[in-house]
Amino acid sequence: MRARVHAAAIELLADRQLEEVTLPRVAERAGVHQATVYRRWGSIAGLLDDVVAERLGEMAPIPDTGTLRRDLELAAVRFAEVIAPLGSIMIRAAALSAPSAAAPISLNTRATQLQAMLDRAAERGEKAPTLTELLEGITAPLYFHELFVGHPADAEHAKALVDRLLIYVEADPNR
Repeated sequence: MRARVHAAAIELLADRQLEEVTLPRVAERAGVHQATVYRRWGSIAGLLDDVVAERLGEMAPIPDTGTLRRDLELAAVRFAEVIAPLGSIMIRAAALSAPSAAAPISLNTRATQLQAMLDRAAERGEKAPTLTELLEGITAPLYFHELFVGHPADAEHAKALVDRLLIYVEADPNR
């Protein structure tokens, strides 16, 4: 049922404007009773957040290679690959939850996973960026590339972002 509802939401987002995508329409397209969809997700924002959280986990898991550089490179390259199909959904989910003080669960979950990667690096004695530096130095430019350049960044561009971030981190004498 969850997979059918997720697929229906993605299909509707491809066919319609965000304001036209409603839980009743999703339920109808998925062949699921509206009450089930409302009970499980409560809102379109909740549903889109769930879609993003599941897809990110499946399509771009956080690596654990034993070195921060390799972890960041693999994560950046994979994220650049999945941002095209997920990017607009992620942005829509974030926009829908913007009026509330809480970040979407998918973003909180991803932040927790990324922080764990950074903590592992620090435990190994590697200089690691902060989570904010990682998001501003790698994730945000990948979104920017998809949204404003019009296509996902390639692997070389994603790795170059990692290089820039790590040069910045290495140059900081306070780490």
